Amino acid sequence: MQVPATFAYERADSVPHALELLERYGPEARVVAGGHSLIPMMKLRLAQPEALIDINGLAGELGRIAVEGDELAIGAMVRHTELLESVTATDLFPIFRDAERVIADPIVRNRGTVGGSLCQGDPSEDLAAVFAALRATAVVQGPGGVRTVPVRRFHQGPYETAVAPNELLIQLRVPVAAGTGSAYEKVERRAGDWPVAAAGAVLRIEGGTIVQAGIGLTAVGAPHFCAPEAETYLEGRAPGEEAFAEAGRIAAEGCAPHADQRGPADYKRHLAAELTRRALVRAAGRS
Repeated sequence: MQVPATFAYERADSVPHALELLERYGPEARVVAGGHSLIPMMKLRLAQPEALIDINGLAGELGRIAVEGDELAIGAMVRHTELLESVTATDLFPIFRDAERVIADPIVRNRGTVGGSLCQGDPSEDLAAVFAALRATAVVQGPGGVRTVPVRRFHQGPYETAVAPNELLIQLRVPVAAGTGSAYEKVERRAGDWPVAAAGAVLRIEGGTIVQAGIGLTAVGAPHFCAPEAETYLEGRAPGEEAFAEAGRIAAEGCAPHADQRGPADYKRHLAAELTRRALVRAAGRS
């Protein structure tokens, strides 16, 4: 039987209260929202937090999706289903719809949160690649106030993020610009599974030229879930099959996939190239 180790439980009623509880219980406390990653790890005793800080009561503070100035703001407590169904988010960035449709299953999407997915820091996380491609910024709050972290510096290693033990991820902010198209492509062994490989692409095109490119990769060992060399190659070029195929090749070269039950390393590197190409083609068609 799978039984977690003993832990304390507290329910936060505001962001300041959650931060106070994190300070009180120290670095062995963990925040829980959807719990679809943390709770199974606790049952297997792969994680043994001394306290759980439940933030499900903070949806009013952290569950908004809105355009604020020239950015799309997505609260950390936004559920996957809410992001999938948000016309505000998916009309601006179809990549959210593409990705959320293939994340887990409806049960997980109804409870799991955007912030929880990013803070889990799994090397195969879908939204990490999406937000990396979008060049988003994470907003983190702690005892010292609010600070921002580029998503491309948010993940510091497997299951390791820039959020300190006494801090809370409260929001993601995505820059909004005209002429932007986006898309996400994923290969999985079965519906709702972790990806064998996946790629997200964001293109801003002006006057027939790519002025900014964003490429996010997951499950293939791409540093910080992105492919900066491929992005640099694309910027200043006309969109087209040849350019996109070369960008895919460059992106794959920057990956370091590991062989596992989902496939050998060479296969994953091939997928990185092909899925990047496909995502770029779809993103260009949506710009």
